[in-house]
Amino acid sequence: MRPQVVDRSSVINASKSAVWDRIITPEGISDEMRPWMTMSMPRGTEELTIDNVPVGEPLGKAWMRLFGLIPFDYDALTIAELDPGNGFHEKSTMLSMRRWEHERTLTEIDADSVEVHDRLTFEARLPLFGPILRRIVTAFFAHRHRRLARYFS
Repeated sequence: MRPQVVDRSSVINASKSAVWDRIITPEGISDEMRPWMTMSMPRGTEELTIDNVPVGEPLGKAWMRLFGLIPFDYDALTIAELDPGNGFHEKSTMLSMRRWEHERTLTEIDADSVEVHDRLTFEARLPLFGPILRRIVTAFFAHRHRRLARYFS
């Protein structure tokens, strides 16, 4: 089975530090996903942000809820690499995917704008769903980037 890869980049009109401060919090993450879904933090980690999670250690299951209400999948969350203020690399598994990697990097363009780049690499547990999940992930991350840009507009 071949992994699926999705890349998405956007320029956000805000300082790099302001964008970083937003994208590392549970509130910021869920806001990017709304209204289609939200993601809870694993039990016992609700007060953590990406900036202060133990790197390389599984954090537990982060449940994803359709429309913020109906649990439909989970992310067995692990932040594999962290470069505070610049990016992170999540390596996890999901109920629907045997492999889920999310790399997010921030590149300062100038004092008032930053490029946000997401690279998603994943393998569906059921091979036939790979192309379908690729379309969903592509659309979903386009949505996340629009929500993030709107927050700073």
